Amino acid sequence: MFESALVNLYTNDIEAGIRFYRDLLGFVETFRTPAEGVPEHIELRLGGFTVGLGTVQAAERVHGVQAEPGRPAMVVVLWTDDVDEAFKQLVAAGVPALSPPHDAGNDNRNALLRDPDGNLVEIVSKIR
Repeated sequence: MFESALVNLYTNDIEAGIRFYRDLLGFVETFRTPAEGVPEHIELRLGGFTVGLGTVQAAERVHGVQAEPGRPAMVVVLWTDDVDEAFKQLVAAGVPALSPPHDAGNDNRNALLRDPDGNLVEIVSKIR
């Protein structure tokens, strides 16, 4: 019945979102509309995961949705080899930190940050 899926995040500043997910986290752009100029929707892929970014204006125009970016109803989780180093680099780049690296059980080390719209981003690595 279904063939693929992605998480779409609504954003107040799509260019800041692109810089965060593409430039800081290493996602690769796979789609954008419109193709020229500032997009109102973009899709970025990391491994087998795709995240979409859509402007709040497009959400209202296309779907009649009053989008509210940054509410902590979900979290994007990214696995890394070294959560402490990744956290250090992201914070140095100005990413807002919520919870520094800490042991979270199940041999995992986690940290929590926010993307440019305030959405939760959790980075995780196995404890070595």
